[in-house]
Amino acid sequence: MTSETQLSIRSTRRIRIVKVSLLFVILIVLHFTGEWLEEWIDQQIIPQHGHLLDLLMLGVVLIYILLMAAPFMPGIEIGLGLMMLFGSKGAALVYLSTLAALSISYLVGRRIPPGLVCRFLQWLHLDRACALVRQLEPLRRVERLKLLQDRLPDKVALFLVNHRYLTIAVALNMPGNALIGGGGGIGLLVGMSRIIPYWGYLMLLVVAVAPVPLWFYLNGG
Repeated sequence: MTSETQLSIRSTRRIRIVKVSLLFVILIVLHFTGEWLEEWIDQQIIPQHGHLLDLLMLGVVLIYILLMAAPFMPGIEIGLGLMMLFGSKGAALVYLSTLAALSISYLVGRRIPPGLVCRFLQWLHLDRACALVRQLEPLRRVERLKLLQDRLPDKVALFLVNHRYLTIAVALNMPGNALIGGGGGIGLLVGMSRIIPYWGYLMLLVVAVAPVPLWFYLNGG
């Protein structure tokens, strides 16, 4: 290997590190922005607001849907705050809003062109991932699953694909899942993968999202 080739490899690695670091900083900013919004909302919604409470609640629900649908945003904390404050009424509202938010993220993921995903992966110098995206692009759902099962050498990754519904349910309910994209990021990736039909995904959400709101609904907060 010549010195010029070694220099080129080192330069590529430095550029990759800079890009990944920049992406990481952006995700951290998004995360803390979501936490700041959560604290601000907690300070705004208090019983003393009286007749403005319903209007405030509607505004917070809309913000909650937007945050829950966005990747790497801690929207679930706002949902927990609403359920603790409004009890059974808040639990039902948060449950329906969560279904709406995660459906939005899934549908947005379905609309993202694979070529755009590939260009982003190339920007991060993830050429193998880009090549896989291009291979998957023209395939149907069954063919996509078969290709993924054949191309994943890691047993853990293969298990996650083969038990994809269970994997998504666990990821959605995992504490601190904002670090892996949050509900919005998970829904976005599921939509982009196109290995799960929307109605199957929606039925999964109906069950996977239910435990915490159901508890608050039955216990009244």
